Amino acid sequence: MRTPRSNEDDVEIQESSLIRGVKHVRLDTHGDTRGRFTETFRKEWFPERDWGSVQVNLSSSQAGVLRGLHYHFHQVDYWFPVSGQIRAGLFDLRRGSPTEGAWETLVLDAETPAGVFIPVGVAHGYVTLSQSVLAYIVDEYFDGSDELGVAWDDPEIGMPWGTKDPVLSGRDRNNPTWQSLKPEMRPEFKEP
Repeated sequence: MRTPRSNEDDVEIQESSLIRGVKHVRLDTHGDTRGRFTETFRKEWFPERDWGSVQVNLSSSQAGVLRGLHYHFHQVDYWFPVSGQIRAGLFDLRRGSPTEGAWETLVLDAETPAGVFIPVGVAHGYVTLSQSVLAYIVDEYFDGSDELGVAWDDPEIGMPWGTKDPVLSGRDRNNPTWQSLKPEMRPEFKEP
């Protein structure tokens, strides 16, 4: 019987200094003349979630597309780019969070393998800096009633996307502002 290889020393996971519960993951890549191999996800990296139901999705976008800001009451997201480069934007809209109202952006690039863990109630979106494919793992199966949004260009949030005229879906174009959300439309912060 084979013993599974552990790569605990190969992966570096750091909690964001800006938003409580967001984790930045530096993935380790092994390569040779044939190409490269990167282990992208282990549920043990994020013990604060059960990961009972796992769904893996791929989103392909041309350069200049902005998706978000989206958030959930019941689901966490874990993102990593498969190809291309994106600028991810995260905003803490959780009621009672010690980092409520904080935002951060980070560039994720498939050439420098890294991921980001996004907890419940942290609004998230990204703009594609090049043609990109983003993989995201969620811990709940798709449920349209748990797909909520806030305006990507909300001046109260002030997210520095680096673009003024992105390609948007109708839904993302019409998301409400943060301040217009009723309290019950914002998840409550829960310590992991």
